[in-house]
Amino acid sequence: MSGATLAERPAAAPSPADDHLRSRIFALRDGLEHGLIGCTGLVERLLIGLLGGGHLLIEGAPGLAKTRAVKRLSEGLDGSFARVQCTPDLMPADLTGTTVWRQDAGIFEFLPGPLFHSLILVDEVNRAPPKVQSALLESMAESQITVAGHTHKLPDPFMVVATQNPIEHAGTFPLPEAQLDRFLLHVVVEMPDEASERKILDLVEGELNHHAEPIAVKLSVEEILAAREAALATYVSPALKDYLVRIVAGTRNESVSKELRAAIEHPASPRGTLALMVAGKARAYLHGRDHVIPEDIAALASDALAHRIGLTWRAAAEGRTARSIIEGLVAQTRAL
Repeated sequence: MSGATLAERPAAAPSPADDHLRSRIFALRDGLEHGLIGCTGLVERLLIGLLGGGHLLIEGAPGLAKTRAVKRLSEGLDGSFARVQCTPDLMPADLTGTTVWRQDAGIFEFLPGPLFHSLILVDEVNRAPPKVQSALLESMAESQITVAGHTHKLPDPFMVVATQNPIEHAGTFPLPEAQLDRFLLHVVVEMPDEASERKILDLVEGELNHHAEPIAVKLSVEEILAAREAALATYVSPALKDYLVRIVAGTRNESVSKELRAAIEHPASPRGTLALMVAGKARAYLHGRDHVIPEDIAALASDALAHRIGLTWRAAAEGRTARSIIEGLVAQTRAL
């Protein structure tokens, strides 16, 4: 079966409104990339999370612009933004809010916490204790929180971007599997190369002497929701769905590789399949296409699936990683 059969379909010509909306998304992407040298992949993943209605976990060493990236994204959105710095003494109410007694009115009043914003940056999420992680889990899974027996809906759009530092372990609480599974993508940020780091020096020096250049576009809530609807309507052919399913099924059986399957203790669930499809649709939209192609799936498979599998103790002892296993499955799965 050809690559064209995998992706193409008869498509209606986009309307001027569709073209205008997509151009606004592209302008946001360009504005993010201008202020984040060498972070093209991270910018793309942030926008995929925004368009896919999912949450992101960003992992990287200190100083790799993880927090800067999310703050810059907030500058290009008209929704509200909040940042939470996680510490071991953080309480669930510090995220969700709390109910207080108003003596003058004789009533209890709920004071909402930072989770009631549209974009939430949860810095160093693995420093938050389990009770806080549990409260965050409900908000990510259900778009609501429960305080004192009362359920409160969260805004739409609602997106959590959490960061964690992989090199520091003292005073941290590793995220449980159920929490990890709620993230659409787990993005690993690598160290920049020398050329990129030289450009970073020039960029930051310029910002020290002048104000940082603002993002030229600011998307409204209506535009975000419309772009999300358009991205999720991106076409996925039956053959491409079969390709996607074969990759995920390779974590559960030996259909792709007996050797790779033997390294996996806990395979990916159907939620991983759905996450990869949604992310693929958003990536296709960001690349100006109305259909998903195999490259979309292959490019995002590690980010969508690696945090959803668990390796055997032998594989871990041999220094293998979940991302390398997924990359191996993708490499050995033919897009037929």
